[in-house]
Amino acid sequence: MFNNYICALDISSSKISAVVVEVKRKRIVSIFFDTLPSKGIKRGAVIDSITLIGSVGSILKNLKAKSGINIKFIYTNLTGLDIVTKHSHAIIPLAERGNKVITLSDIQKVNEQARVLGSSLEEEIIYSIPFGYAIDSKSDILNPLGLYSHRLEVDLYLVCAKSSSMQSLTRVVNQAGYEIKDLFFSGIATSRAVFDKEFKEGINILCDIGSDITELLLFKDGLLRDIEILSFGGDDLTSKLSDELKIPFDLAEDFKRSYASATDPDQIKEDKEILVKKSNIYKPIKQKLILEAVTSEAKLICSKIKDAVEKITPYDEIDNFVAIGRTALLEGLLETLENSLGISCKLGRIANPQILPLAN
Repeated sequence: MFNNYICALDISSSKISAVVVEVKRKRIVSIFFDTLPSKGIKRGAVIDSITLIGSVGSILKNLKAKSGINIKFIYTNLTGLDIVTKHSHAIIPLAERGNKVITLSDIQKVNEQARVLGSSLEEEIIYSIPFGYAIDSKSDILNPLGLYSHRLEVDLYLVCAKSSSMQSLTRVVNQAGYEIKDLFFSGIATSRAVFDKEFKEGINILCDIGSDITELLLFKDGLLRDIEILSFGGDDLTSKLSDELKIPFDLAEDFKRSYASATDPDQIKEDKEILVKKSNIYKPIKQKLILEAVTSEAKLICSKIKDAVEKITPYDEIDNFVAIGRTALLEGLLETLENSLGISCKLGRIANPQILPLAN
């Protein structure tokens, strides 16, 4: 029963989310999901395998109980500072004399040669994306199929992950009693869900503000052109609150979600307070202090995002800037980001939430 299913596991530093869907005739007919707090992973790297094994096992058992599906194989994600991107170039001759028509076999051959030249023992290639091809004296050719040339060159963009990170994650899933069917990079998977037809042209940037990392992905005419992994996120807001108010990190996180915003602190009355329990005694904390701490740190985060964007593309060439992640939902954060960048920013949403036939 339930032979046709897809199960995906999203592991981040703040939470683990999992979904399983039953598939019939290439259509999703039922869907079940669950989320649990995440422990044992930081900035995409496993730091406590025993704890993470328990978390993975718990959430997948919950899904089995909800769905009745006997889950064995899963798709899961890779993210964090262990993601490596690089360019690899390769050239192959096509004819000893004169020119020949370029075939699909030629394109596959030069792509594979670039993959080999760009590979290393310390890294695993997750995606390989042709930036462009060159034939003889002409460059920046998107599709050389059917053209004539004496030689063929490719600029291949490789998205890789450190082998040690992949091995650690694979072991965690195996120890929990499951097998990984495939690994994917979180940012690319998310872009496929968020970007629709209007994002197929021009320069579009996806900014995923996670708990302890921020991912910037630049797409040009629908093709991935750059990835930047930044070592900051929503936890920086929580840490700032924790330091300023002298309260534990977990309590500061609750304050951030319940009372914080990245807005003008002067909008809050001076006498507005929140009661905090310390050593069995309730002490008042002014809400204005919470806003001051969060707003200042939010401006710093947005400034860092601005600096990173400046390195990959001019602002006047950006057609769409889309922000996602729990931190992007913080009141006033999107406006702060717009003020910092000087361009319009949108909140990312699922492009087509309807249940559609699965692609081949």
